[in-house]
Amino acid sequence: MAKVYLGLGSNLGDRKKNIEDAINKLETRQMTITKKSGIIETEPQGGPPQGKFLNAVIEAHTPLSPKELLNQTQKIERELGRVKTAMNGPRTIDIDILLYDDLAMKDPELTIPHPRMMKRGFVLTPLQQIAPNLKLFSIK
Repeated sequence: MAKVYLGLGSNLGDRKKNIEDAINKLETRQMTITKKSGIIETEPQGGPPQGKFLNAVIEAHTPLSPKELLNQTQKIERELGRVKTAMNGPRTIDIDILLYDDLAMKDPELTIPHPRMMKRGFVLTPLQQIAPNLKLFSIK
């Protein structure tokens, strides 16, 4: 079982419910959620003008490989109504794989650790809540 950290964000519709629904769906996809951060409100970064986000981070254990996990998170995003219209555009839900054990990988579909994680307060603040002693790293 791999320990993973996922970032969740929403700025369309019932933002809190979107995050809660995503967490509930993750729990039905071979994920055991062990910790949940509080939900914070943040300004959008990049992209077109849009409303504020709600963001959270979860810690979970899963037997899924990184690519299988990516497939499941993208499927949940679609199930919850995410339609990709613009880079960094508004979304009902966004689920990012932040960390997967101590794995470092760079692939056209998936980079772990998340490549912009260290520059995003909306990720680091909730991550710090649930894993204050976590050693963070990035790949080049």
